[in-house]
Amino acid sequence: MAWTHSLIRIADHEIDTLKKRLAGIAERRADCETRLLTLEAEAETETERARTDAEAGWYLIGFRQGWALRRERIQAELHECALEERGCRDALSEAFEAKKKVEEVAESHRLLAAKEEGRRESAAMDELALRKAVGR
Repeated sequence: MAWTHSLIRIADHEIDTLKKRLAGIAERRADCETRLLTLEAEAETETERARTDAEAGWYLIGFRQGWALRRERIQAELHECALEERGCRDALSEAFEAKKKVEEVAESHRLLAAKEEGRRESAAMDELALRKAVGR
């Protein structure tokens, strides 16, 4: 039965590893979303500043071009995080299924071993009863 415990521990380890990976992905996604919100706030601030300061208006076009590039980069990172998260969730689901299968095999093996032990005990008791009956 030690092999079943080892397989279950390996499955648990894989699940824990995937959970940590998923948490890391969620953290990166949250960071990207925060950076995107910060970028939006910077754009609003710069646009307001350009309305009040004529010289700042000259730089607004360049700022918006740079802003658009940074925004596209962050959105690409968000898309990458979403794809990675989907893959990790699928892998985690498969790991749970694999663990369940191992647990079912372990339980089946345990029940089979208990049944075999019961059969042996029954055979031993039958043999003991036959010896007593013959000895009378």
